Amino acid sequence: MKILIYGAGVIGCYLTHVLCAAGNDVTLLARGIWRETLERDGLTIVHHLQKKTTHDRPRIIGALNGEHYDLVFAVMQYQQMAAILDDLAQANSCVVVLVGNNMDAGKMETYIQTYTAAPKTVLFGFQGTGGRRETDKAVCVRFGDMGMTVGGAHGEPSTADKQGLTSVFAGTGYHLTWAADMDAWYKCHLAFILPIVYLSYALDCDLRRATGKQIKTGLQAVREGYGLLDALGHPILPEDTMEKLHGFKGALSYVLLRLMAKTTIGELAATDHCRNAVTELEALDTAFAALRERGLGFPMPHWDTLRSAMPDWERLHQLYRKQGGHRK
Repeated sequence: MKILIYGAGVIGCYLTHVLCAAGNDVTLLARGIWRETLERDGLTIVHHLQKKTTHDRPRIIGALNGEHYDLVFAVMQYQQMAAILDDLAQANSCVVVLVGNNMDAGKMETYIQTYTAAPKTVLFGFQGTGGRRETDKAVCVRFGDMGMTVGGAHGEPSTADKQGLTSVFAGTGYHLTWAADMDAWYKCHLAFILPIVYLSYALDCDLRRATGKQIKTGLQAVREGYGLLDALGHPILPEDTMEKLHGFKGALSYVLLRLMAKTTIGELAATDHCRNAVTELEALDTAFAALRERGLGFPMPHWDTLRSAMPDWERLHQLYRKQGGHRK
C-alpha cells in the first residue's frame, strides 16, 4: 500500500521502518536539516535493546503535494498536531491516523471531517516507543516488535478499517490493539505519565537519583489521577489498568518502574522526552489541570507533592531550550 508518515521523529521513524519492512510504498514527510540527512543517507535507526542498526530508504518529501495515499499516519507532538489539521483535512487519503498524546481527539476529528475535501475516516493511535533523534540517526527503545493501540475518538474502527490497518503491517510482528474510546485512553495514559514527568523534572532529568519513596509517591499519584478521571465519568482504560496498581501487580509495577529509573531505559523512554518536549509536556499538564478544575475538590495530595517539587515551566524552557522541539 502507498503510505505517508507525516512527522519524522523517533516514533515516526520506527513506524516508517516497520512499514518499509512489510513491503509498503512509504513516504516520510520531514523538514529542515533532518530532511536533508534522510534524503542523503536514508533512515538509520539504532535499536537500543535489540543491539542492532537498520537502514531504510523511504521516499522523503517536505510538504504535501496532492499525491494520493492509501493511508496517512500523522506523528507529531500534541501541540504541533493542531497546526497540521488543515494539511490532514486536505490530504488525498480516505484514512488518517493521528498518533501520539492527544487531549483533543474529539475536536480534532470534528475539525478534519468538517474541512476535508472528501469523506475521511479519522482514527487515533499510540505507539509506545521511546528514544531520541541524533544528528545522523534515531535511537529507539522498544520492547519486542511493539505495536499500536488504535481506535476512534469515541468508537472502535470498522471491520474494513481494521482489515486495512492489519494488512499494512503483515509479516512484521507489529501488533495492533483496538480501542473503542481513544479519548478516554489518552486521558488515562496522561494520568500515568505526568507523575513520571514531574519526578523527572524535579531530579534534573536524571531518574537514577529517584528514591524508592519517590517512586511510591509517583504510583500513588497515578492512582489519584485515575480516581479523578473515574469521578468525572471517564472509563479507565485499558480495562486491567487498576489491577496493575494494587496487590501483587502493584508491587510488580513498583519494581519495574524502579528498574527503569535506574537504567538507560529510563533515560531513553522518559527523561530524553522530558528534555526535548518541554512545550508538549507543558501543554499536556495544562490540559490535565483543566480536568482537575472540573473535578474541583477531588483530593490529589501525592500528585501535588510531585508537581510542586519541579521547577516552573518558564524555568524548564530556559534549561532545555537548546534540546527541545523535536517531533515525535
